[in-house]
Amino acid sequence: MRWDFSLILFILLLLTGVVWAWNKFSLSAKRRQRAREAMSSIPDLPGVDAAEIEKLRKDAYAKAMKMPWWVEYGVSFFPVILFVFILRSFIFEPFRIPSGSMLPTLQNGDFILVNKYEYGIRLPILNTKIIDTGSPERGDVLVFRYPVEPDTDYIKRVVGLPGDVVEYRDKSLYINGNKVSEVRDGDYFEPDHSRYTGKYVEQLGKVKHDILLDKRAPQYYRPIVDFPYRDRCEYFPAGLRCTVPEGNYFVMGDNRDNSQDSRYWGFVPDENIVGRAFLIWMNFGEFGRIGRFQ
Repeated sequence: MRWDFSLILFILLLLTGVVWAWNKFSLSAKRRQRAREAMSSIPDLPGVDAAEIEKLRKDAYAKAMKMPWWVEYGVSFFPVILFVFILRSFIFEPFRIPSGSMLPTLQNGDFILVNKYEYGIRLPILNTKIIDTGSPERGDVLVFRYPVEPDTDYIKRVVGLPGDVVEYRDKSLYINGNKVSEVRDGDYFEPDHSRYTGKYVEQLGKVKHDILLDKRAPQYYRPIVDFPYRDRCEYFPAGLRCTVPEGNYFVMGDNRDNSQDSRYWGFVPDENIVGRAFLIWMNFGEFGRIGRFQ
C-alpha cells in the first residue's frame, strides 16, 4: 500500500461516504422531525398577521433543516470524489512525464493518460487483479511501479514478453535471436544534454516508433541491484542477454543511451503494472504535442 494520491482519495471517499450515508438514513429524518416540531411550536397569535406567522414558521423550519457544515461538505463532495475515484481507479489515470528517458516519443513535461482496464481490472490501492482483460503487447508504452522503489511510477516500452530471450548487443536489440529492425531517420536535438543524437525508426511487433541512439558512444551494462531472477540474465562487455520469466516483462526506454530500465534493474512483474499510456492530453510548452502516440 502506498501513501499517494490514490490512497488519499480513497480515505476521502470513505469519510464523505460515511457522512453521506449517515445523513441519508438517519440525520435527514431527525432534521425533518425537528423542523416540524419547530414549526408547530409557533402558535397562531391574536393580532398577528397570518402571513407573518407563516413566515416565522418557514424560517424556523429552514433553520432546523440546515445541515452542519461538516455534513453539508460531506454530502456535497461525496458524488464528486466517487466519480473521480472510479475514473482514476478503473478507467483512465493522468500522469506527468518527469524525465527524458522516453524521448523522442514522450518529453519531460508531457501530461499523459493511462488506460487502466486494458490489462485487467485491479483493486484500487492494493493493485490486485480481479478480472483479466488482456496482457501487455510488445511495443506498448507501459506505466508501472518501479520494482526497486514501488512508491515510484515509471514509464517504459515493453520489449520482452514472458518466455522471450532478449539480447541487447552492440546497441542493437535482438528478440528470440531475431534482430529488431531499426532504420536511421536523421538526428534529434536532445534538450537535456544540449546535443544531437541519432534518431531511428524501430519496429516492435505491430508498433513502429522512434528511438534515440548514439551508435558511436560507449555504454556499459551492469545491474544496479540484485533483482529477482537475476540468474536469468547474462552480462558481457558489449551488452546482455535475458530470458524473461513467466508473469514478467522486459522494458526499455526509447532514449536508449539515457534510460534506467530492465537492462539495469531487471524485470517488471505483472502485479506492478498500472496501465498502458496512450494519449498526451496536455503540454503547456508545446500544444502541438497533444494527441495519441505509438
